[in-house]
Amino acid sequence: MNAIADPRRARVFRFVRCTCVRGDAELVYAFDGGPELIERIHFPAAPALPAARRLAFNAALRWLHLVAGISYFKAGIPPCIEVEPGALDGATADLLDDLYLNGLGEFAYRNGVELRGRIAFPRAVARQSEPVSRALDLPRRVLVPIGGGKDSLVVAEALKSIGAAATAAWVGASPLIAAVAARTGLPTLNIGRELSPTLFEYNRMGAWNGHIPVTAINSALLVCAAILYGFDAVAFANERSASAATLEYAGRAVNHQWSKGWAFEQAFAGWVRSHVGADLDYFSLLRRCSELAVTRAFARTGTAYFDVFSSCNRNFKLLGPKPVDRWCGHCPKCHFVFLALAPFLPKPRLLQIFGRNLLDDETQAAGFDALIEYHEHKPFECVGEASEARAALAALAARPEWREDALVARFHELIQPQLPAAGLVLDAWLVAGGAHGVPARFAGAMDAVCRA
Repeated sequence: MNAIADPRRARVFRFVRCTCVRGDAELVYAFDGGPELIERIHFPAAPALPAARRLAFNAALRWLHLVAGISYFKAGIPPCIEVEPGALDGATADLLDDLYLNGLGEFAYRNGVELRGRIAFPRAVARQSEPVSRALDLPRRVLVPIGGGKDSLVVAEALKSIGAAATAAWVGASPLIAAVAARTGLPTLNIGRELSPTLFEYNRMGAWNGHIPVTAINSALLVCAAILYGFDAVAFANERSASAATLEYAGRAVNHQWSKGWAFEQAFAGWVRSHVGADLDYFSLLRRCSELAVTRAFARTGTAYFDVFSSCNRNFKLLGPKPVDRWCGHCPKCHFVFLALAPFLPKPRLLQIFGRNLLDDETQAAGFDALIEYHEHKPFECVGEASEARAALAALAARPEWREDALVARFHELIQPQLPAAGLVLDAWLVAGGAHGVPARFAGAMDAVCRA
């Protein structure tokens, strides 16, 4: 093996090859002539595929190779990208350029690096025609990605309400997610993913590091799984609020949740239909809902999950300590989920879920201030819009059981008088609206969420 060198000095990032044999895939990358970085994916009990679906699976696997490469590319961000299996058609290269630039927006902001000029996927000559996929005649079944939090459980319950043939799927070895998936009562599918150990060696050397668009990678994985196991739909749980930028920087929007937003969903869904399978649907069932609307639906339909779910991201970090219980109580996700649930659950029930009252703890003021963008931008986390958080706090300030709690009282006395009253109406956030890509046959499930 070639010696490990600082990837930040590399000139080229190489997509070397991708293979899949009996459900075990290898995605291989390298910087310059350095050691191969090999990521391994395990699709359990993978069946043999007929020829037509094998071609579609190969196309999806190649896309996964290209998307998962973002985990490694970011370590060095060299100025040249090489795709050794061959140049890409224009639509694929364009989507990858967009994904890498926007999906690494937070990474670039935090590290103070400029990505423009460093992301240009090689493409075939312009006159080459774009691929045209065919219908795969996949079984009418839907994969539901489970992340352990409330949103995917709202989708699972909505699909169950219309009798859809659904399977709960997740990536990685989280016991928490496995327990949540089992609680749905749906069949389950757990896909294994093992990052290259060399990446962690690079990180110890001081390579560039930071946030990547994990949802885009999981989307690619689940499209592969849909073809392999026979599903004609992948239903994510990304709400309308995910499209809102975290902040504006140097004239550009930076969105922590970019690959959960409508722009990526729409572009990737179109790419799947044109390059993989014309009858394979990729969409978010929650796209028309705000975070508060989804949380209300969970409060009403997700009671069976109150003792197992968690949105606290400290449970899912690859490295470092995990919370003793399911909620650390100090991170932005804990702050937002507590605040979003408070208007819709009896107070004793919410305190039972979290084991404490986060809104009666003055030491947590800075965290809640960030949620409402009071002297601070919204956290780099998957949380709702600042206006949603303000509306939730205003609703609590009007309720006797909450108004005396330290942070609610502080909001009411100090912050609320500075805000226009029209922007603090909770009910306005509970109205569904906006563009979506939900297929007609799942309209009843979407309506079930909106009505909840």
